[in-house]
Amino acid sequence: MPLPDPIIEVLTVFRPLFTAPTWRKLMTLLTGTLLAQGRRTVAAALRASGNAQATNWSCFHQVLNRARWSPLAVSRQLLLLIVETFVPAGASVDLVIDETLERRWGSKISKRGHYRDSALSSRERSVSSPGLRWIVMAVVVTLPWTKQKWALPFLCVLATTPEVSERLSKRHKTIGMWAHQMISLVRRWLPDRSIKLMGDTAYSVLELGLHANAQQVTLVTTGRLDAVLHEPPPERTQHTIGRPRVGGLRLPALEQVLQDPETVWQQLTLDWYGQGERTLESVSNSMSSKWYNGV
Repeated sequence: MPLPDPIIEVLTVFRPLFTAPTWRKLMTLLTGTLLAQGRRTVAAALRASGNAQATNWSCFHQVLNRARWSPLAVSRQLLLLIVETFVPAGASVDLVIDETLERRWGSKISKRGHYRDSALSSRERSVSSPGLRWIVMAVVVTLPWTKQKWALPFLCVLATTPEVSERLSKRHKTIGMWAHQMISLVRRWLPDRSIKLMGDTAYSVLELGLHANAQQVTLVTTGRLDAVLHEPPPERTQHTIGRPRVGGLRLPALEQVLQDPETVWQQLTLDWYGQGERTLESVSNSMSSKWYNGV
């Protein structure tokens, strides 16, 4: 069963990225994925697309493990398509980054590791599950049929544990290092757009913040209340001697600012995850470029 014309029209921009045989197999897999129920595997997609009696299933598996096409090229084209469709010209491109755990078992999955399973863990106990940890970057957009913002993924990177990297004889990269490269990619793909990137505590890394600033990307992350903050180092003059300072005067910790009765708070009214409006109090220190938020 062929795909409807509106879907074919959207997918046309990806056609030059694949060879003709791979594109035909990809259309079959995409049709089956849209029709399949339950787990959307290659086998399930082939059954749903009417190829249950076919004898060349391995050829369709090769689209994902052997065919010559560039996932980065597809990610770039997907990002450009999302921005062109949903982000107005001249507006800032809002991105979010986070990790997700794909639970997988099997001795043949060489990059499988054990990670904390946030879906099964709680404050009282921590549960780990075997699988693959993906770092996902998505564009936050507002769709015409809803007021709630949606995150549309366009790029994902596999992050491994130090043990897996050592076993594979590869240099280990932390989450901050992978995010460093992803920021460089997005800036290369969108050289003329204003970009904001939001992440959790895992991305509150000094080196990552400095790199984002050099790439003219606004990085918004959470921080610890007892974090040690400093002003930028003073500028050196021709009479300054000694090693360059890496930091300036120490700033009050976030917890001190929170408890200080002289802190001047400003009220902001925000749409709280589609649950109506909520008023927050915030204070900003332009010297440290840090935000202190509280309800």
